[in-house]
Amino acid sequence: MFFQQLIALLILVHFFEKAYTLLGEGKKRKVVLTLEGNNTKPKEEANMLAIFKDNLVNPPEELNSPASLNSSKRSKLPNEILQEFQSYNPSNAFSMSFGNDALLAYSPSNKPSIHNGFCVLDNIHCIFLGSLNNLSKLIKQYGLSKGTNDAMFIIEAYRTLRDRGPYPADQVLKELEGSFGFVIYDNKDGTVFTASGSNGQIELFWGVAADGSVVISENLELIKASCAKSFAPFPAGCMLHSGHGLMSYEHPTRKMKPMPRTDSEGFMCGANFLVDSQSRKSMMPRVGSEANWAPWGGSQA
Repeated sequence: MFFQQLIALLILVHFFEKAYTLLGEGKKRKVVLTLEGNNTKPKEEANMLAIFKDNLVNPPEELNSPASLNSSKRSKLPNEILQEFQSYNPSNAFSMSFGNDALLAYSPSNKPSIHNGFCVLDNIHCIFLGSLNNLSKLIKQYGLSKGTNDAMFIIEAYRTLRDRGPYPADQVLKELEGSFGFVIYDNKDGTVFTASGSNGQIELFWGVAADGSVVISENLELIKASCAKSFAPFPAGCMLHSGHGLMSYEHPTRKMKPMPRTDSEGFMCGANFLVDSQSRKSMMPRVGSEANWAPWGGSQA
């Protein structure tokens, strides 16, 4: 009788141990499923956005992909793109609109190692990403105050080109040492001037919005969400200007050549642009400041 009771007790203990084990595994499964269900990757920050109507600057035709018409993601209008930018930076983003012609938006980086800036001087607006390693030397060369930062210097260099500089624009950009990308909008003259550093460490991307506007940002996901298939990397070592279009400041006598590009699904995207080493374009004789700089700004000092 005693042995029968002992065996029954052992069976009962084994039953409870098994039930407890199964219950614990069920809870673990629920925890795992909960964690997997909430595994949403947060958006990376977006620091800058610039949108310009085609009356200010014309994008190359090859940047606008016909595949955008058949894409599951449609191109967005400027106000929709701004809302998308603000969703990346809900707490500290700000924007400026210039009628229907231009829109600039900026958000300071949360990463202390990244030196970006936004500056306005004499109705010239500049968003600067990166840093100039030789800023102190450039400040002395241009006779500027010691407190001049990267964005302020870019505006001063642009004003020199526009108003009184006896210096080729490509040479000014070649003198900038460091990793950088910037966008300038001169609201007085309606001029757009954008450039990317030759080392390509600060990447810019550009695309075409639903209304044909040019969209520029350093955030690739923002550009993809805004321009459907009509986007591409902005070429390193190049500049975009209202009066001159896209050109290489490293090789100013060479033309830019569009290179077809497809995505992982085989759809045509906006073209990459490379320097055509076999081409050569006629250059304006660099004799006198008026011959050099009349095309770079709307007014002369």
